[in-house]
Amino acid sequence: MSSPSKGNPGNSDPIRPELADLIRRTSLGLDENRPDAVARRKKKNQRTARTNVEDFCDPGSFIEYGALAIAAQRTRRTEEELMVKTPADGLIAGIGSVNGGLFGEENSRCMVLAYDYTVLAGTQGFFSHKKMDRMLKLAHEQEIPLVLFAEGGGGRPGDVDAAGVVIAGLDLFTFAKFGGFSGKAPLVGIVSGPCFAGNAALLGCCDVIIAAKNSNIGMGGPVMIEGGGLGVFQPEEVGPIDVQTNNGVVDIAVEDDVEAVAAAKKYLSYFQGAIKDWKAPDPNPLRKIIPENRRQAYDMRIVIKGIADVDSFLELRPAYGPGIITGFIRIEGKPFGIMANNCQHMAGAIEAEDADNAARLMQLCNVHGIPIVSLIDTPGFMVGPDIETRAQVRHVCRMFVHGSHLTVPYFSVVVRRGYGLGAMAMAKGGFHESVFTAAWPTGEFGAMGLEGAVKAGFKKELEAQKDPEARAALFNKLLNQLYDRGKAVNMASYLEIDSVIDPVDTRKWIMKGLMSAPIRSAKEANLPFVDPV
Repeated sequence: MSSPSKGNPGNSDPIRPELADLIRRTSLGLDENRPDAVARRKKKNQRTARTNVEDFCDPGSFIEYGALAIAAQRTRRTEEELMVKTPADGLIAGIGSVNGGLFGEENSRCMVLAYDYTVLAGTQGFFSHKKMDRMLKLAHEQEIPLVLFAEGGGGRPGDVDAAGVVIAGLDLFTFAKFGGFSGKAPLVGIVSGPCFAGNAALLGCCDVIIAAKNSNIGMGGPVMIEGGGLGVFQPEEVGPIDVQTNNGVVDIAVEDDVEAVAAAKKYLSYFQGAIKDWKAPDPNPLRKIIPENRRQAYDMRIVIKGIADVDSFLELRPAYGPGIITGFIRIEGKPFGIMANNCQHMAGAIEAEDADNAARLMQLCNVHGIPIVSLIDTPGFMVGPDIETRAQVRHVCRMFVHGSHLTVPYFSVVVRRGYGLGAMAMAKGGFHESVFTAAWPTGEFGAMGLEGAVKAGFKKELEAQKDPEARAALFNKLLNQLYDRGKAVNMASYLEIDSVIDPVDTRKWIMKGLMSAPIRSAKEANLPFVDPV
């Protein structure tokens, strides 16, 4: 590419050689001057890192840091080749605004760090680490959201220029500073394609991971696996998307780069504040969603969407811990975290992974100052020998520990079953721990599942009935007595819950409760970071 000879539009003065050289060097790394690299990305149905950054940030808002860096390989390649083949040393870094049209540019500043797979497979080089450390210092000082595009293969062994000053490079600040940023502002990871070793180590520190279906994520890639004597594998065999969604590593799975960027912008918006334009759903279906048959399942996601503003629900980790649905919603434009029992999975009994989902949502909301809505329909914690092999005791008790340390407003609504310790955990540890605990008229309560309570509490009486029909009749009589005693209206009359409400009034109750509850700043959160688990 020849050097420009003309000045800016409207200025006929010739460009000085120094400026011409700057323009030439800068342009070498742009997508339009790297057609082969762009073509390789298109062949894989992927966009370039620069295209993703441009799509993520508001037009014209991104200011790049360290764009002139090249790989530390001057002793093995010419500088001109390095400028063409290793622009920015494979790490595009800078600050721009995101969703500025909704929240204003001043409130939408965001740091973006994007590994460029067209540069040495997105590996982490000597100068890209130095650049990363510089950006992380700024992130800690400014406490603005940080978004990481993490595609890449980890550490780069070919940076021979650093050989004289680096042995193993384990004294880097990068990973400590990146992990230390958790809790200071939202930390979002995005991946499309392979993400291994050092890149995966950064990705795993993020509050939320958004991954395209072509992603492969692993703490070690094929090279490290083979080097460790563990066999020879293709990148596609290590940590594919179905594995990483089922085990909870990936929070939001999407189709491709385009959807990944859109999901990241939507996720980030919940932490940027309220929006003015919102649409309320029709609440009337909520009156009919709970089946008259107490044992019949229903779709809790319909309940969530019947309470949330239209198109405002973003679910996290749907394939992991499916017994508790978690995510974010808006009500009257204001952001809330949402957690809800899923009676379509194990009747809503809370398992270890379900509790992990709930505890993690509590942390995300608490550290960033977002109120929480809990929709309760559970027979309690799952019990039995099998569940205890999954460390049930430790996992489910995370809900009590994190719940007791919440500083954000918490609203509990029992839509059907509120039994035992599991229901208490869903209500921040107890029915009088939330700003309010209300129930729909379909609510039913007990210290444990009512059927089990009859079997355990009246065992002698039932065994005394030798006739099977008489025993069944007695069982049903005792069960109905417990059911009548545990009805929502009776619970409310004993002041064990705060009220029984019409389902169509749920949004109103939450918003009135929010107006009454002091919202502490994220700085006052008792847990100052987000657990990656």
